[in-house]
Amino acid sequence: MESQSLADTGAATDSLDEYDLEESSSVDDGTLAPDRYLDRELSWLAFNQRVIELAEDESLPLLERANFLAIFASNLDEFFMVRVAGLKRRIATGLAVPTNIGTAPTDVLADVSAKAHELQERHALAFRNRVKPALDEAGIHIETWADLGDADRVRIDEIFSSQIFPVLMPLAVDPAHPFPYISGLSLNLSIRVRSPKTGKTEFARLKVPPMLPRFVQLPDDQSGLLRFIPLEDLISNHLGDLFPGMQILEHHEFRVTRNEDVEVDEDESENLIQSLEKQILNRRFGPPIRLEITDDMDAVTLGLLMSELDITEQEVYRLPAPLDLGGLFQLYRIDRPSLKYPRHVPATSVALLPSEPNAAPDIFASIAKQDVLLHHPYESFSTSVQAFLEQAAADPNVLAIKQTLYRTSGDSPIVEALIDAAESGKSVLALVEIKARFDETANISWARKLEKAGVHVVYGMVGLKTHCKLALVVRQEGGVLRHYSHIGTGNYNPKTSRIYEDLGLLTADDQVGKDLTRLFNELSGYAIEKKFKRLLVAPLHLRKGLLKRISTETENAKRGLPSGIRIKVNSIVDEAIIDALYRASNAGVPVDLVVRGICSVRPGVEGLSENIRVRSVLGRYLEHARIFSFHNDGDPQVYIGSSDMMHRNLDRRVEALVRITSPDHVGELDYIIDLAMSDETSSWWLEPDGSWTRHNVGSHGKPLQDLQNVLMAEISQRKRVGVLR
Repeated sequence: MESQSLADTGAATDSLDEYDLEESSSVDDGTLAPDRYLDRELSWLAFNQRVIELAEDESLPLLERANFLAIFASNLDEFFMVRVAGLKRRIATGLAVPTNIGTAPTDVLADVSAKAHELQERHALAFRNRVKPALDEAGIHIETWADLGDADRVRIDEIFSSQIFPVLMPLAVDPAHPFPYISGLSLNLSIRVRSPKTGKTEFARLKVPPMLPRFVQLPDDQSGLLRFIPLEDLISNHLGDLFPGMQILEHHEFRVTRNEDVEVDEDESENLIQSLEKQILNRRFGPPIRLEITDDMDAVTLGLLMSELDITEQEVYRLPAPLDLGGLFQLYRIDRPSLKYPRHVPATSVALLPSEPNAAPDIFASIAKQDVLLHHPYESFSTSVQAFLEQAAADPNVLAIKQTLYRTSGDSPIVEALIDAAESGKSVLALVEIKARFDETANISWARKLEKAGVHVVYGMVGLKTHCKLALVVRQEGGVLRHYSHIGTGNYNPKTSRIYEDLGLLTADDQVGKDLTRLFNELSGYAIEKKFKRLLVAPLHLRKGLLKRISTETENAKRGLPSGIRIKVNSIVDEAIIDALYRASNAGVPVDLVVRGICSVRPGVEGLSENIRVRSVLGRYLEHARIFSFHNDGDPQVYIGSSDMMHRNLDRRVEALVRITSPDHVGELDYIIDLAMSDETSSWWLEPDGSWTRHNVGSHGKPLQDLQNVLMAEISQRKRVGVLR
């Protein structure tokens, strides 16, 4: 993975959105076991444990292991800011309901806290005992002040005086200076000082400036080593410059996590953007929900912090320094290719290559010949989806472009293409989801920029997030209008497309075009949703459509006909879907599930789920594609799209799946799941008790094949020979 936080890219938020308030979506007829679900919160923490296991894996490149440690830290921050915060808020207001397994909310909080403490300690030890020593051996040293010699300290003094001291702001706490506000996720120093004149002890807080590098590089000592010192350690050893004449008694690091959820009552809000902007400003004042401290903090300082922040003992996490290992993202930028995954250059989809060697690519001509199934990042996003929209913006025969935008990059060429299209006179509609968690500010900015260029901007439907990934181009050809469509599983984000595994369909199929036209009309106007031909759309029809197809497999199995269900998603929690899969399993349907994150299915239980297998694949890229495949007695019904199997996706979002009709493409998707489920592929297997067992070494003692490496090699080879599978 590139040096990018999952919080920054939106991966964590794919699993950590609204806290589901609904009662179970299942209708229990008494034939299924009451303990048939796994707890969703503990399942999410189990996913993050798998991330730690990658960091602990000495067979992986070293800087990638450091990056996985940073990803864990970023993921857990967001888990607390959203999931734990939401649970605490609902407990406080009396709105919390028992979980999907019937556990009382307060017990859930205790279970989550216990597991989070365990994982944070394991995370810290993985850095201290495994990754840091390996970095030392590789010539990348994270030093402490005690490690430095006199010459180093002189040079560090100069760096401190010129680059750090001017931006520091120590804040005293006394009758004239109330306890300062501690911003969420900021790294801080607690300092107790004594006046030699009065003998009185005072407390001060110093925020470690977030705009400075987390690790300060030491000047070259001609050893050839790269040497760094944590910024807070450097500052801690210059406190005398900040408190001249005072005796420094104690200083310790601490970090606060706050509830950073944003809630807007859309029914009461006359201007959604203005209301959302106001809530975003208030986000940083959310109540504290976690206090991380170094394990050497004295009792007096801890007592003061707990009292002022209104933190309970359960919410205190004592860890060895350094705190905030998300800062390890910085180390990934070190130019040491040998310590990273080998560089991969995405291939242009063979179907989009020009027919003549030196000819310019024509995306529309390629799509007109055949549907194009894209698999990112193995196949290039920039030469496919981005090129599709850029060509549409420049093409005089294109009359209209309609697109959804959930998350995109800060310098988005996609948005620029829409602006270019509008400025050239085309009709352009952009549905910008300004409620996309932690991207609200960026999306509001994009919405205003698009509006200024003449794009018709809408914000979706009241009460629903628009999460589907859709683009529709209307082009005039020979006096008739033709639709060119893209339906994907991932965001229109060129940056994350390089690290997220996603699928997309480019098609000129008229029925898909008509479906998208009607769906966009619903999203921008007041049309009443009807059923679609090649799409399954939430919230009205997606759950029903999937349940119908699961039921068909169940009935086929009962009648002795061939059957099978294969699903690849990020998360599966919805009880109605899970119960339908249990019934299918009991009827003899083989059910294969590839689940990256949360999974509430309990596989392999006698009388419940003997025919269900669950695998999880984590690695270089973030598995993000969603595939739904049903055998259908030899006439496969296969879909890809934006939806996971969670309450929010099925009930509170606009999601879209598109049916794949090309036999070659159905084979491609089948092969992806074949690889993920193969005993020869490195993966985690979900056990009936909810634990995940890693299978990465075969019976021969050699590493199992890496799914992503296999696909990378095969798609690169496919480009070389110029053929499709």
